[in-house]
Amino acid sequence: MHVGIIMDGNGRWASRKGLSRMAGHRKGALAVEEIIKSCANFGVDTLTLYAFSTENWKRESLEIDSLMTLFESYLKKYLNEFIRNEIRITFLGSREKLSQKLIEIINIATESTRHHTKFFLNLAINYGGRDEIVRAVKKIAVDIEKGFLKSSDIDENTISLMLDTASQADPDLIIRTAGEQRLSNFLSWQSAYSEFYFSKTEWPEFNKTEFVKALDSYKNRVRSFGAVAGE
Repeated sequence: MHVGIIMDGNGRWASRKGLSRMAGHRKGALAVEEIIKSCANFGVDTLTLYAFSTENWKRESLEIDSLMTLFESYLKKYLNEFIRNEIRITFLGSREKLSQKLIEIINIATESTRHHTKFFLNLAINYGGRDEIVRAVKKIAVDIEKGFLKSSDIDENTISLMLDTASQADPDLIIRTAGEQRLSNFLSWQSAYSEFYFSKTEWPEFNKTEFVKALDSYKNRVRSFGAVAGE
């Protein structure tokens, strides 16, 4: 089962507590740890986390810099644990605008875990669904220019294989926290037939109990993929 999560509400949680926005992001990182550990108990083998969107660059530079530092420290802290637990790390998004230091850590994490198949963790950093599709189309255009591909050969599978999630199953369930009810440019192509669960709980307080609520809701859905339900 593939679950995608739009981790929303760190800043609002911090504001309610009279704390800085970064305090909210740091608390949110702890929630990530709990949810990753919970996945194995509930049949989730792929987890995609929306950590930083292409639109998040509009935020204040201090918050952006602090978030990038948080990503770096998080990966350094947990990389050995990911390796020990056979977790494969995949990064979704463009490397453009990311610091060289963060790119190096991303490369190390990707290379160190690329042979693992027990659990797949996708971290979407500088990611946007539309940007991902644009990058996929550019790859296809290059292959056509080089003669590797004909325009008549292009189908949905061609595009899927050019996306950041190539060879992975599309998400079965997408969860968004903090009460908002929109995708916000997350997995635009892959979510065509995903189920959705919107939680009012802000991400720093989203725990195993809330995760189970989302999974239980999903189990009660009937997925027909365009056919008549029950056929």
